Amino acid sequence: MLTKRVTVTVHASDPLSRAGLISHLRHQPSLDVLPERAEGERDQEERDGGEWVGREPVREGREPVREERDAPAVAVMLADRIDESTTAELRRLLRGRDQRVVLVAGELREPDLLSVVEYGVRAIIWRHQATEQRLLSAVHSAARGEGELPPDLVSRLLNQVGRLQRATAAGATAGGAVPLFGMAPREVDVLRLLAEGLDTRQISERLAYSERTVKNILHALMTRLQLTNRAHAVAYALREGYI
Repeated sequence: MLTKRVTVTVHASDPLSRAGLISHLRHQPSLDVLPERAEGERDQEERDGGEWVGREPVREGREPVREERDAPAVAVMLADRIDESTTAELRRLLRGRDQRVVLVAGELREPDLLSVVEYGVRAIIWRHQATEQRLLSAVHSAARGEGELPPDLVSRLLNQVGRLQRATAAGATAGGAVPLFGMAPREVDVLRLLAEGLDTRQISERLAYSERTVKNILHALMTRLQLTNRAHAVAYALREGYI
């Protein structure tokens, strides 16, 4: 039969945390929690374009069900903190597929909050508040394409976006449009030369900018993305694939 229940995958860095999430979700009648995949099965899924080809989610005591092809799956991911492994997993989950992510977080710094929103996370729940009903509500909100955040995160996100908008407006005075997230082409040009070891004067000569313009570009970029210094900016650009 054709189901309208939400298909859910669960992701956590350790088996105990994953088992705890599954125990909250597996008995919900509106959810189909898929079993854990082996690494080879995950690789095959990615080669098949992100779909579980030939697989049908099965709930205990019920006949096998066939999920709707046009219904996005929801991935529930638990992370105590946002680090490189967490961001890599988020990118993997969201890469090239119509999937929604619910993040159960232990802590989130303001730059982390903006990052996970930019990656496409639909709902966030604090780990200490992750009851069955809150998880269920967040999963269904994500499946509908809606967002769900704790009230304190809404306030922090609005404050951070306001600061970014002011920094973006200030950076625009250096010439050209500045994105709210990510990097503008002229910012990438400056960082690429900075990574090559050029100083402010040499960069200004190479790009035909004034030294003041180069400094303004770097200052606006570091303020917007909360980067601590030029080396941090270059490292960020390298890690994110801009240079």
